[in-house]
Amino acid sequence: MTPSTERPRIEGDREQEILDATLEVLAEVGYDRLTMDAVATKAKASKATLYRRWTNKVSLVIEALQHTKGPNDVPVPDTGSLRGDLQQVFCGVGGLSDSTSVATFASVLTAISRDAAFAEAFRRDVVGPKIAVSRQLWERARDRGELRPDIDLDLIEPALAGIVLHRVFVMGEIPDPDVITRVIDQIILPAATCDPARTQTTQKED
Repeated sequence: MTPSTERPRIEGDREQEILDATLEVLAEVGYDRLTMDAVATKAKASKATLYRRWTNKVSLVIEALQHTKGPNDVPVPDTGSLRGDLQQVFCGVGGLSDSTSVATFASVLTAISRDAAFAEAFRRDVVGPKIAVSRQLWERARDRGELRPDIDLDLIEPALAGIVLHRVFVMGEIPDPDVITRVIDQIILPAATCDPARTQTTQKED
């Protein structure tokens, strides 16, 4: 892309205001009903201003989601144990107990199955960095010798999020750090670790 055809950036605070407005509209109506017009109105900007910076609502919403705080925005924790690392990532801001983070995911849930372009960008640019952080925790635990040698990281790594989000969207429960920790202690660690006795000792110490 040459300088003459490159889309100009909306700099600094104004860009953040538009991204914040995008997240507000997303929370109010969901991705399916979000429009560039609605975001422009919320941000008190012209639609032309948005289109000069973002090609369509996919690119706008994806960038807004990338600016939300999540596990990839803070240093990867290194507590010395898989249990501690999982708690640090999934029980804090941007994790599975963060109501804003869960609500944001809910607002795009139907779009993931209906809009192929959005789904591809969401998995690559929003979920991808979060998975990379989680994967790093698991690989480090494997290198420490915590995991069973036959464990399939592709299967076990997303299990914690899958279990908790099932409770949210299917069972209607609101997750909190205690629930997430119990899933870690009673399901994830017994399934993945090579020394269940050490896992139980760690639980008792905490």
